[in-house]
Amino acid sequence: MTRETLDHQIQDLLNNILALGSMVEEAILKSINALKSRDIESAKRIYDADSVINQKRFEIESAAIITIATQQPMARDLRILASVIDVAGELERMGDYAKGIARITLRLGTEAPIKPLIDIPRMADITAGMLHRALGAFVSADKDCALALPREDDEVDLLYNQVYRELLTFMISDPSTIDRATYLLWVAHNLERTADRVTNICERTVYIATGVLDEIDISDDEVR
Repeated sequence: MTRETLDHQIQDLLNNILALGSMVEEAILKSINALKSRDIESAKRIYDADSVINQKRFEIESAAIITIATQQPMARDLRILASVIDVAGELERMGDYAKGIARITLRLGTEAPIKPLIDIPRMADITAGMLHRALGAFVSADKDCALALPREDDEVDLLYNQVYRELLTFMISDPSTIDRATYLLWVAHNLERTADRVTNICERTVYIATGVLDEIDISDDEVR
């Protein structure tokens, strides 16, 4: 295989990672919109579309494994291919979180919300934005962006804690809200976990750029 052909195959894989990421980002935002508007039909579509995300992940993994097995990539190429497999798995799991949010909308049905949704959509917007930029950094091996992005997870965590406290207050003051509040806590948890997985993608970006695979320490923007 020529260098040009290998580069072309790697670029195809990176393009497919971006496509998968776009599917997941859309699923996250649409799942929250469906929850806000109690759009049952939209929630069903999001739930069913998770199988497409899963299949895309498997296609990416298969193509990356075939390239590794048949072309014997070295050094940085191998880091990219191994990271593509890992990131495809991270994205598929994020898609599962969006599916979980859609499932909650289906369970709630047309039941009135216990409160206007403000912080949860904000969590979704921040998380989707982080994911979009993290994937851009991944395909360009932008170490600086990858090291900076995890700091934004703090804002998601703060919003999650705020949602948790507020919903707990509802449950204590009115036990009839426990089921609905618990569902919303699951939604917030799914978004918080999605943001955590964005950090995992950033760690893979640093690995591609430097060869160091470790956790990102946001206290000093360095790799521990």
